[in-house]
Parts: sequence; structure tokens; C-alpha cells
Amino acid sequence: MPEKYRRFQEMEIKHGRIAMLAVFHVIWTGSGHKWDGYCSYLSFPPLKFEDIPAGTLGSWAALPQAGWAQIVAVVAILDNSLFAQDPNREPGDVVGDRIPWVRYEDPEVKFFKLNAERNNGRAAMMGIIGMMVHESLTGNPIYPLPYPSA
Repeated sequence: MPEKYRRFQEMEIKHGRIAMLAVFHVIWTGSGHKWDGYCSYLSFPPLKFEDIPAGTLGSWAALPQAGWAQIVAVVAILDNSLFAQDPNREPGDVVGDRIPWVRYEDPEVKFFKLNAERNNGRAAMMGIIGMMVHESLTGNPIYPLPYPSA
């Protein structure tokens, strides 16, 4: 497999995983679930998690820049240390044996599971883009279903 193609596979899987988390965020916060406590003590007035609006663009705009810097830093550290891609493993198989993880010994089952994850990631990438477009046009990321504004 050419090196460039393998890198594209790894990036597609990573972006798919991030998109799946983003879609989960929209659904979870839209159903009224938010953490207790403060998101930022440094802003004035301090920002609580319940003050961050649900959805895609609203929550992105409400989070302070220092919060985004922390998120990017944590993801970068995890991506380059604990979840670094081993070139001897399949693209997307980042955990290895360091963490007790579900392993599939049968190559057909493993191929099916990795393919299912890749397809779910593709669907989530399209879904989160659609949610962002819907929120920018209507203020509701899962239009026509009712969604809280804050």
C-alpha cells in the first residue's frame, strides 16, 4: 500500500471519529444533558457549562479561546503519545496492547468492524456538516425536530 494512501486512510478514520463525537455532542446537549460546574473561571462573569448553548455553531462561539486551545492541546498530546498510529498495525488501530481493548482475532470480523467504523465515520462527517448548515440557516441543527436554544 502506498504511504500516501495509508496516511489518507488514517486521517479519514480520525476525522470520522471526531465527527461521530460531534454528532453525539449535538444530540446529547440537545436532549438537555450538560455538565455541572464551571467551564471557565477566567472569563468574567465565570462561564458555566449550562450557559453554553446546545448545537454546533452556538457552542463553538460561546467557548472562550483559551478553552479551545486546551482542547486542541489535549487532543494533540493524546494523538502523538497514547493514541499514536503504529505503522505495523492497520490504519485506525491506534491502541495496541497498552489499553485493554476489544480485539478481533478473525481477520474477516476485524475487516468488517474496521469497515463499519469507517462507514459510520463517513456518515457522521456528512451529518455534522448538515447539522452546521441547518443551524446556520434555521438556528436548529436537527431541523425539523424541536431543539433548545440555550
